[in-house]
Amino acid sequence: MNALAEELNKILDGTAAFRLLSESGKRMYFPKGILSQSAEATEKAHRFNATIGMAWDGDGPMILDAIRDQLPGLSRSEAVAYAPTAGVPALRKRWKQEIGRKNPSLKGKSCSLPVVVPGLTAGVSFLADLFMEPGDAVVLPEMFWPNYRLIMEERKGAMLLSYPMFDGNGGFNVKGFSNALEQAGRRCRKILTILNFPNNPTGYSPTLAEADAIVAAMDRVAASGVDLLVIADDAYFGLQYEDGCLQESIFARMADRHPSILAAKVDGPTKEDYVWGFRAGFITFSCSGMTDPQYEALMKKLMGVVRSAVSNTTAPTQYILLKALDSPGYADQKLKFRAILEERYHVVKRFVESREAPDCLRPLPFNSGYFMSFECSGISAEGLRLKLLNDYGIGTISMQEKWLRVAFSSVAEKDIDALFADIYEAARKLSDASSK
Repeated sequence: MNALAEELNKILDGTAAFRLLSESGKRMYFPKGILSQSAEATEKAHRFNATIGMAWDGDGPMILDAIRDQLPGLSRSEAVAYAPTAGVPALRKRWKQEIGRKNPSLKGKSCSLPVVVPGLTAGVSFLADLFMEPGDAVVLPEMFWPNYRLIMEERKGAMLLSYPMFDGNGGFNVKGFSNALEQAGRRCRKILTILNFPNNPTGYSPTLAEADAIVAAMDRVAASGVDLLVIADDAYFGLQYEDGCLQESIFARMADRHPSILAAKVDGPTKEDYVWGFRAGFITFSCSGMTDPQYEALMKKLMGVVRSAVSNTTAPTQYILLKALDSPGYADQKLKFRAILEERYHVVKRFVESREAPDCLRPLPFNSGYFMSFECSGISAEGLRLKLLNDYGIGTISMQEKWLRVAFSSVAEKDIDALFADIYEAARKLSDASSK
């Protein structure tokens, strides 16, 4: 094992973060090669800096006018130079401030500086690289973002333990979640779980009481001597539309909570700031008892994963986001877009509450985010998707032959009633045809 990895492991020894590391995670480190030598040269090479592989002209990197004309708000370096592996330092600090502002209950709790990654998918995947071994248990609701399966089951060989998303009262299935955690804890001393709120595909966020119960379930498992990695996938953070929903990230409740619980927040501007193609995200860690040097060691391991996979996250995206965060109209513009999505949500809610759904179609609970889903009974969700597509010109997503996801976020308010009326009609026709 590389001496740098051994040094980081020694710093982390005794923490849940170290016990949770995969074998590859234990081997990971951030090299002191070209990057560190370039950083040293940037500080001290007052005559010539011949370290980094960029074409330099005068006091900045070369840039084609055809490129510069498209990025008038950025300097040459901001537009085309490499960003540091962990991200632009000013953006990392600014995003941490934003996390604290959006999650007031984080006040007084310890957490790491965010590390910038190329999107939330990369964030989840890099965490899997650091912490996941073949056969490890990953606790997820039955209804989850399909990319989790590709990352964890197919890439890493983990075992997905699922539980029904909802209980008999139409709320989050806390008992099922707790039972799945306990089942996993009896099999191994290390568990990973992902909590994605607002949830994709259901568009559900837990109530405050449900959030309390979720946290209590994880506390019980941690108290039994099991180490737990809790990944808060906050892709749709801030889009809760009903009073009584958990408005903060579940990360805020798990941060600095228990020495056997490592909380990892994966978030970013993708949906929060309406920049889906920017491909930038952040990973932030928190664990009770961890010191600043230990957080730094864990971040260096994560930086090693980033460096070995993608080198760094694109610089223009980071600088544009940093400038946007400090723009005078930023907050008001976000509120305006959020209000549009919330009104679309309410139109959908009124429709499903006022119109009787076909027997073969059950609207599932939803209160936030971009989506709502139907559970199909007696008909195939894929069959319904194809009928809607071929007969009505409507695109939806089928999942596991059982659920149909509808993204109301991408449909104008004036068209929502027509969309859902056609979904109901298509389902009835499909059900009638299958019963003949």
